Amino acid sequence: MFTKSFASSFVLVFVSVMAMFVSVSYGAPIAVRRSTALAARQDTSASGTTYSGDGTWYETGLGACGITNTDGDPIVAIGYQGFDSYPGATANPNDNPICNKKVTIYYGGKTATATITDRCAGCAGADDLDMSPSLFDTLVGDPGIGRVSITWNYS
Repeated sequence: MFTKSFASSFVLVFVSVMAMFVSVSYGAPIAVRRSTALAARQDTSASGTTYSGDGTWYETGLGACGITNTDGDPIVAIGYQGFDSYPGATANPNDNPICNKKVTIYYGGKTATATITDRCAGCAGADDLDMSPSLFDTLVGDPGIGRVSITWNYS
C-alpha cells in the first residue's frame, strides 16, 4: 500500500512538525534587562534641572504613549533610556508617567514647548529629543541639518 520511501518521508515530516510545536510551546520568554545606570533618574522639574542632548526630527504617527500625532503637533520622543528608566515606568509604555509631560527646549536663542508622546529607539542618549518636523522647523529651521545640540527642561 505505502512505499517505504513514502512512509519514511511521512514520518520525517510528522516528526518535524511535532518538534516545531514542542519548541514553540516550551519556549521561555526572553528576559528584558533594564540598565541600572539610569535607574535613579527622577522627574526633577521642581528643581529646574537642565538636560543636554541631541535634537533630531522624525515623522510622527502612533507613539509609544499610545497617542497618534501629526507632523504639525509640537511633540517629542525622548531617548529610550530616559523613557524606560523614568520613575514609575512599567512594561506597558502607554502607562509611562513621562507620557504627556511638557518640556521646554532651547536652541540657538529660540525656545519652544513640546509634549512627550513617544520613545526614541534610535536616540543614543537618555536626554536626546526627537522632534516633530514642525517643532524642529520652529527651533532649527532647515530639516537638512538633521542633528543639533539642545538643552531642555521639564516645564
